[in-house]
Amino acid sequence: MTSSVTSTLPKSRRQTPYAIWIGFSICALSSIALFFVPAFIIQPFRHQAPRALLVAMELRQRAPLGTLIAALACFVFAFTLWKNANRWRKSVLVLTVLVVAFSAVMARLNYFEWMFHPIPGARFLAQGDSKLDSKEMIMSVRLGNDARAYPVSQMAYHHVLNDVVGDVPVAVTY
Repeated sequence: MTSSVTSTLPKSRRQTPYAIWIGFSICALSSIALFFVPAFIIQPFRHQAPRALLVAMELRQRAPLGTLIAALACFVFAFTLWKNANRWRKSVLVLTVLVVAFSAVMARLNYFEWMFHPIPGARFLAQGDSKLDSKEMIMSVRLGNDARAYPVSQMAYHHVLNDVVGDVPVAVTY
């Protein structure tokens, strides 16, 4: 009975759900890619090809607006598809919309900052009390009679440390 009803519908009417599913899929993949591609390419402390990094940074810059547009379109497509979808397809719609919403939110956050926790308060030891290896690279600052040394291994992880050397505020970065 269903096949006879389907065959009497105009061809454009029968193909509309497939076109909507394709539109939904394209919007969902676009939104997800705008967040995940830069997240996978930009990996601190690993080699990154210059061209790949350029692509990742371009995508990252366009991701907030791109994911918003793709997510809105995805929601419209999902709403349109919902009424004719069976339980399995509704599950796919819900799961996909959740991942798309996650991507749209994450594209607005600087998740790379989460990898590098700020140093809450620098602690300094006298040179004789330090347990640094003799080959450890350090960065040093001397202002007047006050001097500080910052291990590169720690600075590479944290990147920035606010400190005061000789009553002068300094931002040490690596």
